[in-house]
Amino acid sequence: MPKITFMGAGSVVFAKNILGDSMLTEALRDSEIALYDIDPGRLKQSVAMINALNRNINEGRAKIKGFAGVENRRVALKAADFVVNAIQVGGYGPLINLDLAIPKKFGLRQTIGDTLGIGGVFRALRTIPIMLDFAADIEKVAPNAWFLNYSNPMAMLTGAMLRGTNVKTVGLCHSVQDCAHWLLKALGMYQGPGEQDTLRQKVAGINHQAWLLEIKLNGKDIYPECRAMADKKLEQWFKEWEKAGKPKAGGTEAHKPIWARKKDRSPDMVRLECVRKFGYYITESSEHNAEYMPYWIKKAYPELIDKYNIALDESKRRAIWGIGYWHKQVKELCENKGLAHKRTGEFGSYIMEAVTTGKPCQIGGSVMNTGLIPNLPANAAVEVPCLVDTNGVQGAYVGPLPPQCAALNMTNINTQLLTIEAALTRKREHIYHAAMLDPHTSSELPLDDIVKLCDALIEAHGDLLPKYK
Repeated sequence: MPKITFMGAGSVVFAKNILGDSMLTEALRDSEIALYDIDPGRLKQSVAMINALNRNINEGRAKIKGFAGVENRRVALKAADFVVNAIQVGGYGPLINLDLAIPKKFGLRQTIGDTLGIGGVFRALRTIPIMLDFAADIEKVAPNAWFLNYSNPMAMLTGAMLRGTNVKTVGLCHSVQDCAHWLLKALGMYQGPGEQDTLRQKVAGINHQAWLLEIKLNGKDIYPECRAMADKKLEQWFKEWEKAGKPKAGGTEAHKPIWARKKDRSPDMVRLECVRKFGYYITESSEHNAEYMPYWIKKAYPELIDKYNIALDESKRRAIWGIGYWHKQVKELCENKGLAHKRTGEFGSYIMEAVTTGKPCQIGGSVMNTGLIPNLPANAAVEVPCLVDTNGVQGAYVGPLPPQCAALNMTNINTQLLTIEAALTRKREHIYHAAMLDPHTSSELPLDDIVKLCDALIEAHGDLLPKYK
């Protein structure tokens, strides 16, 4: 009987998906499930929801218990076979605003700030110490557990676990599974769910900037057609934008995140431009990738914001919208005695099933680059196809990326590695180095201002960060 410990169980929707999937998996139905959160109120709601699922879809077979507070963390982790991590230090509130507002005072604008950029660096710096505390407990009370990390910044957190601990870790992201479908949707070439039977993709790189290296439909390489269509879509968009008088982004629903608006304003411009200029589509969204590169958010060229539909301060809008959405979901999920579930495409339950039974599966995961992508560094976390069985998660050899793709990845990896170095060594100078090498930050601010910005953010975080030398 496996034991699954869910860290950050107050994330009710995500807990429902991962644990609901597990209850629909025969090998996991009798699992012991430990729900852990530092917020007793949110934990109580999550426990109620998971208990309802257990009754409704699992005949009450799982054993469920909640654990609140740091003092109960080790008990929650004891003898776990799998630890699912979905924490967000600081939640959806002030820290997201802090990550955006202080850089903005220095003239640095961001969209999401959770994966790279100055926001991603500081999100990692306040999260890695908590993860290392988790790891210390796991090494003592659950040394054989697999750590399934879903928290951002994925590459930095997963890399810190793999470099700084002995915990078996894999990073998991939603952007891998449907990458090819998203490209076809953006191009108007998507034919519907039945297409998944014949659509094949090969994806590799780093988290949020992995590359769709191959896309085949019915065994035919359709990348040439996709590239031609991307060029056509971009030219069509730019003509319409100019004809309309180059309108500014916003609209009547600008308070909602792009993915929650009734009419999607974003035709995936940044990613389609990457297809046109670099030859390949990227896993994560245009609003994310706009801040992973130095080309899009520029004070000297403000028209690019509107031309490419770049959603500045998008994470702030998502936070405002998300808090209201969370309250709605609590009512719909945690107070719903008839709650049901269908197995999702999340990798979590498939990994746990494969490790438990030996029934193999293939996933896309972030693992250490043990020669899997030869033209990326060996100490970086790379996102590659992985085989999972009783031996655990094993990354597959991909081979060298196209040189332009590897070069773009390196601009992100530089910041990732130096952020991890800062977190593991507690050297303040490496925080500066990470920010100085960030593609977007370095393209907008001089070195002295980058140092001042880092100092301001360190001071604003206070006790949320450890002391740096």
